[in-house]
Order: sequence, then C-alpha cells, then structure tokens
Amino acid sequence: MSQFLGEFECKVDPKGRIMLPAGLKKQLSPAAEGRFVINRGFEKCLVLYPLNEWQTISAEVNKLNLYNKKNRDFARYFFRGASELMLDGTNRLLLPKALTEYAAIDKDLILFAYSNRIEVWSKANYDNLLTDEPADFASLAEEVMGKPKEGLHE
Repeated sequence: MSQFLGEFECKVDPKGRIMLPAGLKKQLSPAAEGRFVINRGFEKCLVLYPLNEWQTISAEVNKLNLYNKKNRDFARYFFRGASELMLDGTNRLLLPKALTEYAAIDKDLILFAYSNRIEVWSKANYDNLLTDEPADFASLAEEVMGKPKEGLHE
C-alpha cells in the first residue's frame, strides 16, 4: 500500500493538464506504472489514486451487496466520473473537464497527499477548508482516535 505524504501547489495549464510534482512522483509505487484513476471525493475535491490502489479500493466497493439501495447509491456516486489517467512523457496528467468543474478547479490547485490517495483541491476551496478547521483539534483527535493511553505525552 502506498503511503503518500505532502502538500503541493500546482498550476493547471490552458489544456487542463497539471505537472505531477517530482516530490510526489518519487513516492509512487512502480506497480502504478504511471497510471491513475481520478474520481469525485468528499467535500468537493477530487481523489487521485495510483491504479494499483484504485484496484484494491474498487474491489472493496464491488463487494457491497447491490440489492441494498444505500449500497447501490454509494457505488454509483463513488464510480461516477471515475476516469483513468496516464502520465505523459513530461509527467503531466490531463484532468477531465467534468471533474474539474465539479471541484471548482480553475488555474491553481493543491495536491494533498496522504495515506494511499492524493486529494485534488481548488486552491480557494482548500484554503477555506483550512480556515474552517475545528476550534479544538485536540478534542476532535480524542473523539476520532480514542482516549490517549496512560503514560503517553503530547
């Protein structure tokens, strides 16, 4: 499993392409072979997965019981607009127009890499997300991650 890390500011060229930053490219697994899948993410961003990671995640979604309406709704939304991308000879990716419109991406974007994914944000939406950060991050961390173990310090 890939373990991406980093935040990268990028420009979209007039043809809708972005240059994959070198710092991110060197984190790619050779198993990805320069191929990705991009789809809609939560909070009006896009999510870029190396192809090998996408195959693992989509296999999990494909295990859902599609006789259940909520599962069908989720699968439809998850796969809606999903597109395969390939790095060109100059390490650029062509972003699908419909997806960039969904995420309100114009010229400036942020690639936020964590875990096995790279979120693609319009710079404005990303900046707004960060200004809406929880007032008490420590309380959120405790709620999400559980009570800290005794003896551990911040």
